[in-house]
Amino acid sequence: MSDRSVRFFGGPLDGRVQELADEEPVPGTVVRHIHLHGGPKIETRYELGLTEDGWAYRVQAHESEPEPDTLP
Repeated sequence: MSDRSVRFFGGPLDGRVQELADEEPVPGTVVRHIHLHGGPKIETRYELGLTEDGWAYRVQAHESEPEPDTLP
């Protein structure tokens, strides 16, 4: 893998390798992958980081939605 390549870990893009853009990569950058099909839209977010093996996009953990307030 070249120093301008980035690998995806987890989610639907797991194992994919692509070239980074010409701009300087910024750790913490988030990209969204949206999968449209016959059912609901599925969105996966990946965060860019630099590891000892090179650049990697890793799936971000899903934040749970806050519970709505309920009246007693």
